[in-house]
Amino acid sequence: MVTVFLILINIIFYFTVPYNYYSLFGLNILFFKKDAFWQIASALFLHANLTHLILNMIVLFQFGKILENCLGSFKFCLLYITGGLLCSFLSACYIYFIFLTSNEFVNVVGASGVICVLMGYYAVLDANSLKGLFIVVMLMSFVPLLMGINVAWYAHIFGFICGFILAKLKEKR
Repeated sequence: MVTVFLILINIIFYFTVPYNYYSLFGLNILFFKKDAFWQIASALFLHANLTHLILNMIVLFQFGKILENCLGSFKFCLLYITGGLLCSFLSACYIYFIFLTSNEFVNVVGASGVICVLMGYYAVLDANSLKGLFIVVMLMSFVPLLMGINVAWYAHIFGFICGFILAKLKEKR
């Protein structure tokens, strides 16, 4: 149920937030400069284009349903929110570093980072999938770059690591 709700929120955001508001709601340097604290969450629900939205929602449905069934709706929702915020914060730090070193304005949108949180978490639950999921994350991070498509590769990697660590911490308890 939570998975479907998250997908609906993403779809609603895509069709209701005008593109000219993306610099306000996407994750960028304004997070630090203008105290745009909401960006750390709102960026997770914006998508650059319809293809971006559809691909992310397919993977969210796949891993979301598995993890929601495994963890229960409440714990899955907690994982999604905690992992998404952690991944966004790490991405914001990277964006800040890019701004300081090259004065480049980067605006990150999309659920891929938090979806990679789910993949990293799942990789701990099913150890046989670790290598395959890691390869998938690397491919979805760097193949588009080789094709000239701008992707927040660091959000994917941060997300996978966050999900992996969150699952390991839960495993220890």
